[in-house]
Amino acid sequence: MKKIVISCLTLLTLFACDRQPYVEHKVKLEKKADDCTGLIPSFRLDSNFGGERYEFQKCLPADYDKAAIISERHGDTVLVRFPVAASASKTALYQVTLDIDSYPKYSFVTVDDDTYVVMSSDK
Repeated sequence: MKKIVISCLTLLTLFACDRQPYVEHKVKLEKKADDCTGLIPSFRLDSNFGGERYEFQKCLPADYDKAAIISERHGDTVLVRFPVAASASKTALYQVTLDIDSYPKYSFVTVDDDTYVVMSSDK
């Protein structure tokens, strides 16, 4: 019986170590104003065991759909894009809360054209 338990634990460990790279995101958009005049250009990072949370403000079309946001991994960088249709004319200021979960750890995050260094407390 002891050999079976050890064999099962060994197999479980081997399967758990064979993780494929991935990146997932969750976004919360909160409209702050009907124009972008009060944009505060700050970028806040909170890191925890479940991934990283970024908080920032962004000027987007007034009717922006968060389903359009794209996240993908390129090497040690996570790219996050907020695609905007060329026909969008009216803009609004949004508070963006972006949660990113990715394996393996990444060192940089690029949001549209801005790149930030990600420093975790375990380094």
